[in-house]
Amino acid sequence: MKAGTMTDSSTRGQRGPAEPDSSNIHRFGASVAQSIGIDSDELAALSPVQALPDWRSNLRVGELAYDSVALASLAVALVGADRGGIRPHAHLVAPDAAKVRASFGSEKVLRVDGVAPSIWAPLSGFWKVADGWVRTHGNYPHHAERLARLLGVPATADRSAVERAMLGWSRFELERRSAQAGALAVAVRSSSEWEAHPQHAALRESPVVRLESVSGAVPRAWSDRGDRPLSGIRVLDLTRVIAGPVATRDLAIAGADVLRIDSPWLPEAAWQHLDTGQEKRSALLDLVDPADLERLHALLDDVDVLVHGYRPTALSQFGLDTETLHEEYPGIVVAQLSAWGLHGPWGDRRGFDSLAQAATGIAMIESPDDGATPGALPVQALDHSAAHFLAAAIVTALRAQRTSGGSHEISISLARIADELLAAGRRHGAPLVGETPELPTTQVPIRPATESGRTVVTCAPPALAFPGAPSEYPSPVHVWGSDQPRWVVE
Repeated sequence: MKAGTMTDSSTRGQRGPAEPDSSNIHRFGASVAQSIGIDSDELAALSPVQALPDWRSNLRVGELAYDSVALASLAVALVGADRGGIRPHAHLVAPDAAKVRASFGSEKVLRVDGVAPSIWAPLSGFWKVADGWVRTHGNYPHHAERLARLLGVPATADRSAVERAMLGWSRFELERRSAQAGALAVAVRSSSEWEAHPQHAALRESPVVRLESVSGAVPRAWSDRGDRPLSGIRVLDLTRVIAGPVATRDLAIAGADVLRIDSPWLPEAAWQHLDTGQEKRSALLDLVDPADLERLHALLDDVDVLVHGYRPTALSQFGLDTETLHEEYPGIVVAQLSAWGLHGPWGDRRGFDSLAQAATGIAMIESPDDGATPGALPVQALDHSAAHFLAAAIVTALRAQRTSGGSHEISISLARIADELLAAGRRHGAPLVGETPELPTTQVPIRPATESGRTVVTCAPPALAFPGAPSEYPSPVHVWGSDQPRWVVE
């Protein structure tokens, strides 16, 4: 994006550009660059692609992963140049395929004091029903309890009992009733069934990432603190699981002060936060408590970016809807992540990467046995690519705000990323075969030590490749909820 320019929202409803002529980006990155306003001259700072992260997949997962990391790295590099750093030139930004591969499959290399965490809960996975398959997500206890109640089985039921209960349902009826009950189960569809779904129609005309500017706020000045591109930027992170926390980790790696806020009543899995919480701080606030809500609004007085993954209406009751935030905190960037998009019949539904894969037809394309049973992408690529594209949009919005002013609104959904992956078609060439290559890792101390006494996490190293990007995490990873809700420098 040339300084002082912003893409008009009326031009961003296209599906994306044709295959780019250059060899440094694929259709995914080119489409997002167009929708957020990074131009071809700036894309020239990306090095030609030397190698892609490779997985056993029928889809172009490697291209999607590479493009998302490349674009986030480029966006940070452009801000660094604006702030007096290295001026972008040809071949400046070159993501490392091995680091991208490790980062996208981070849960596979994660160890806490050498111990691999248990990733999937018993009520998460594929299940045979009367007329096909469903995919469930029960990693959070409250979701598992709701699903078990709907099925009429105890929350502790063994797999055989759940399997018997599932056979009494049709896939679409279980999907509908689960949504009503606040549980998470979606029908496994073919891609053609998804294309006929009204939620696909609601997403069809939207860009992969929506970035819009609201006039009325004067430009803010870059801070003179720190030596990384986003030093002095303050980010409130109201996200959970993977996509949101990885996006805000990108911002933290680039120098932002990122403070994650969670409810004390919705604990995060300890391993999940240790896998995505590097370089950030984590605090707890109960927004139902007027005093805690006041503390959050006090934080907002000095914030530059708010990132959240809540459904469209969830934050309105606390005065945290986008319109109110722009009115009360002019110049803020508000970024929203969702599973299914903000509009359409599923615009208010919960969802996760695995569920989006099942609903959109990806699970059947990745079937290991020619469609007899569903499969999955080798990594949670919808989550991770959405994270990096979201970070690229946020950084681009910050750059535009410092040049031209305005407040900015950003949204991205996992289902829209899935649509883009499907539209790209099957991958070229044979998938990875043989032994899985060894992936790079790094060790990070945990502060304070966990209740179990564990003190070190082994994880994937940072994947971003802007000039001066750290090759390891400089700071210890903080235990979930262990910090005070305040900025580093008041």
